[in-house]
Parts: sequence; C-alpha cells; structure tokens
Amino acid sequence: MRVGIYGGSFNPIHRGHTGLATDICRAGLVDEVWLMVSPLNPLKREQQTELLPTDERLHMARLATAGSDCLKVSDLETRLPLPSYTVHTLAALHEQHPDHEFVLIVGEDNWQRFDRWYHADEIRAQHDIVVYGRDADTGMILHHPDGTSEVHPQPRRYDISSTAIRQALSRGELDVPRRWLHPDVYRYVRSHRLYV
Repeated sequence: MRVGIYGGSFNPIHRGHTGLATDICRAGLVDEVWLMVSPLNPLKREQQTELLPTDERLHMARLATAGSDCLKVSDLETRLPLPSYTVHTLAALHEQHPDHEFVLIVGEDNWQRFDRWYHADEIRAQHDIVVYGRDADTGMILHHPDGTSEVHPQPRRYDISSTAIRQALSRGELDVPRRWLHPDVYRYVRSHRLYV
C-alpha cells in the first residue's frame, strides 16, 4: 500500500486539512493518507502556548475523519521521543509496516524551508514527497528521490488556517469555525470551550 503521511499540529483540524488529504487520495497519488498528529513541531516552538494537549487534538482528528475510506489518524508520534523529527517518524513507520510505501505530504511553505528539517537530504533520498500550495493554480508537485517531479492538478483551494479559526473562536465569532470545522469537531470545541 502507498500511504501519504500528512503531519501537523491540527490545532484544530479543519476542512482544509481533510479536504486536501482527500484530494491527494482521489488524484491517485496515494491509497490512503495518515494524519500524523504531532505533539511538538521542532520548527514551531514559539506557538506551543496555544497548543491543545495531544489527546484532544487526536480526538478531534478522529471525529473529522470518521467514515472516510482513505483518511486515517495516527498517534505514532506520541510514542516517539520529542521533538518530533519526521525522519524518525518515517523510520518507525517503515519498521512497523515494511510492506508499505510512505510518501511525505508537505505544504509549499514548509517545502521552501525544507533544508532546515532534520536530515532533510535523507528524507528526500528515500521518499516521494507531495508538495501542495495555498493557490490551486500551482497544482500539487510530486518530487521523486531521483530528482524528477510531476505536476498534478490541485482541484480546490482551502483558504483557511487553524490560526484563523482559533482567533475567531477567541473573539466569539462563530461563522468561520462553523464553516470550516467538521460538525462533530465544532460541537466538541464549543462544548469544551476550547480556544476561548
């Protein structure tokens, strides 16, 4: 099986995350996408004060993907040493699932600073990498370890961020969260008074 690994804080997970992951599946780039909820992003340490506990973010991710035929949620990084380096995550995945092929999924902003990632060259040398942009006109680019790449259409644009949702919730503005959060996630956030 060819599995896309889409890591992030998912603080909170929203329709942009799940929509993009579903688009990547439907484009035939992978058979499944595993959403890898990160306990601690080494490049976003300054944002940790706004980060919900990992178990809450995992719960919301599971609510958002329930019933999907191609989206799964992984808690693997909660069992690995911190900080969460992608090269270690991929190595653990290969050890646990030797029959799977793993494809890394990253945003264009992360791709532009990919050289700062821990053991970036090792990741590039061993894995296909799907790079998606905020702008649907850019398309999704599939980079291969041999240096070649392919451009695939990116059918939809998701002009939203978890930060924007958190900010709206903190101001008591509910239109954006209601639109972009899965209904079960929205109910969970509201009933537990998260991000207020």
